[in-house]
Amino acid sequence: MDLHISRSLVIPASELSWNFTRSSGPGGQHVNTSDSRVQLSWSIAGSRALSPWQRQRLLDKLSSRLAGGLLVVTSAQERSQWRNRQDAQQKLAELVAAALRPDPPQRRATKPTRGSQRRRLASKSNRSATKQLRRRPPVD
Repeated sequence: MDLHISRSLVIPASELSWNFTRSSGPGGQHVNTSDSRVQLSWSIAGSRALSPWQRQRLLDKLSSRLAGGLLVVTSAQERSQWRNRQDAQQKLAELVAAALRPDPPQRRATKPTRGSQRRRLASKSNRSATKQLRRRPPVD
C-alpha cells in the first residue's frame, strides 16, 4: 500500500520497512501473544520517490530524527496491529509533509511606535500610583 504525502509525492510500499514487536500497555492476556507495536522505517537517502531538492531538504530538516539514515516512526497506541500500522503511516506522512513545507517569511524587526511607547509608560505610572496609594500613611 503506497503512502501518499501530497499530489506530487507518493512513497512506494517497496521502500517502507515494517517491524512488529510486542507492545506494552492495554490488552490484557492478549497483549502477551500478539505483536501489535509497529515500527515503520524509510530510507530517505535511498528513496527513488524524491527529487534531489526534496531529499536534501528532508535530510536537513529531519537530521535529528534519523537513525542510521533511516526515518523511524513507532506506534503502540492501539490494541490492534492494523490500527497501529495506519497510525504509523499517518505520522510518517505528517512528518515528511511538514519538513517539505516552505519556511515562513523572516520577520523584519521594527521599533515600537511612539503611541505604544506612551501607552506602556502611562500604564506603568498608573500601576505605580495604585501601589503608592496602598502604602501605610507616614506617621507625623
